[in-house]
Amino acid sequence: MPSNVAPAPGTGTSSAAGAEAVVPAEAVTPLIRGIAVLRRLTDADGVSSLSGLERSTGLARSTVDRITATLARRGYVRLDGRDAVLAPRLMELGNAYLAALRLPRLLDAHADALADELDESVSLAVGDQDGIRFIHQATRRRAMSLSFRIGDLLPAERTAPGPLFATEWGDREWARWHERRAADPEDRGFPAVPARSRPIEYGEDDRNDEKDRIGANRTNPTNRKNGKALTAAQDPTVGNDPTVGKDLTVGKDLTVGKSLAADRPEEPGAGRSARRLPTLGDDFEQRTAEAREAGWALDDQLIEPGLVALSMPVREAGRIACVVSVVSHTSRHTAADLRDTLLPRLRKAVAAMERELREAQHAESATPTPRATAAPSGLAVWTGASKQELGREFIESLARGLTVITAFGEGRAELNLTEVAQATGLARATARRALITLEHLGYVNAHDRVFRLTPRVLGLGFPPLSRTSLAEIAAPHLTELSQRLHDSVSLAVLTGDEIQYTGRVSTSRVMSVHITIGTRLPAYPTALGRVMLADLPEPPLTELLPLTPRTITDPARLKAVLDRVREEGYALVDEELEVGLRSVAVPVRERGGRVVAAVNVAMHSSRRTPEECVAEVLPELRAAVGRIEEDLWVAGRFRRVPRT
Repeated sequence: MPSNVAPAPGTGTSSAAGAEAVVPAEAVTPLIRGIAVLRRLTDADGVSSLSGLERSTGLARSTVDRITATLARRGYVRLDGRDAVLAPRLMELGNAYLAALRLPRLLDAHADALADELDESVSLAVGDQDGIRFIHQATRRRAMSLSFRIGDLLPAERTAPGPLFATEWGDREWARWHERRAADPEDRGFPAVPARSRPIEYGEDDRNDEKDRIGANRTNPTNRKNGKALTAAQDPTVGNDPTVGKDLTVGKDLTVGKSLAADRPEEPGAGRSARRLPTLGDDFEQRTAEAREAGWALDDQLIEPGLVALSMPVREAGRIACVVSVVSHTSRHTAADLRDTLLPRLRKAVAAMERELREAQHAESATPTPRATAAPSGLAVWTGASKQELGREFIESLARGLTVITAFGEGRAELNLTEVAQATGLARATARRALITLEHLGYVNAHDRVFRLTPRVLGLGFPPLSRTSLAEIAAPHLTELSQRLHDSVSLAVLTGDEIQYTGRVSTSRVMSVHITIGTRLPAYPTALGRVMLADLPEPPLTELLPLTPRTITDPARLKAVLDRVREEGYALVDEELEVGLRSVAVPVRERGGRVVAAVNVAMHSSRRTPEECVAEVLPELRAAVGRIEEDLWVAGRFRRVPRT
């Protein structure tokens, strides 16, 4: 790689390092601009007007239009009027990183089991320069529940995993952290957390605890800075603390391990019993030293009041592979209670995770997997067709640059230039320029001519898309299908022996099917219900009431119908739910092949004959469901997609 490739920008968007980075001469400018648009859409929670992207990126409107047109052609965004909306297929970029990382595949089940055992939220995180980024969330559903998403980036100093990752930092990493703190004093570069303007205030309720802690710090030889023992002259709590011996007011935001600074100014209008202390995270170096000695770390309301977390590192080959955290609320546990109650069980879970990694490493060593794969079929044809269809609106270099990210994956965590070119079907020179650009932006690391994706790839749309439900994935496809056929289209899931509508696009005909989202109907007399019942080993076929003269009520006959539905892959129901109503449906399957929902087209029986439904409607319906499944399989590769 050329020597003028600047280091990757800091994790916060306000990083001075990023602003001063020199763009390499061989960098692909359209790729830089396209990634900037994706980042702005991510920061905007997945949707932004085109004019808003123009303002936030500083790009010309014509450039924004060309970039979004290219991303839409790729399936990464959807153009909805004047808005650009992130599409689930964009998650294939983050999936490439997660697959190469291996950790979600190996450890997600352990994290889910721990969450079930403790009845608390559990997360897995990796270090991302001077921040931490989530790779898995097992969240408990409560009125007060965790809102962090896979891919969210948090400042290391305001988390429990942060001090653990920082135990492996060197001088360069600490310098980057100090620089970022100075450049972004309120953590505005981390949209997932509240601003850092909240001071740590001491209130009268806990003054004795703080006095005891100060005294312990002065006599404890393990006070450290950057992991080294502090002398009395270096320790800010020794000899120069004006609060010693005075009445202190300790507020609820007090965190174990925070040190006091000398000569702090009082808040305007505050009495002598209250003083402004350092803002959140100023004690990070001390917390890092404590985490190094203890082997675990606490977050006592550093992100926001009420949120507490306990973290331990999961090591592989002696290094921290990720950090597992148990997250709760102060209404359930204090930080100290979280530590005392759950630490033994967390240690046990971490031991099981580390054993899983060792066994996987042994298996991979015994049967090594080839890193490179054959060139994806049709890439050159696709780019050529896109260029022909969109003309100058299609930016070929942007599409090719993003394809480089998808070259990585399971068994392909590290690739050299030749392997990237082979895996993408790109020329070596094209792949090389894309890698130079991605390394400059911090999405790829290079060492000894071998490239690896970084956690920053998860910042390209993964956080807002990681909470997408099946109904949201299906919505644009249902709309397109309804507009194509001019009939009502619905999505439903099976709940017991009923179907529940979760998505719906109606027509504006005088005679049309009017059903609202949330409506429940018996499954047996509906096309939607039958394609889902057919996937069950023992479908519930009780209480088959005659809703119309044509309703099948004989269990044996209905079972034969379900067998035929299973074999043919669709169901057509003609006036069994309601006289005059005809419907055809096909199932929606997850990655493993299990039916999770169904889509139908419903109409008045005068619109089409049953034969016309099969000949005209069914092919369009199957094509639409195929597109829904493609998006669902991408979105559900490393997470559970909610059905509703």
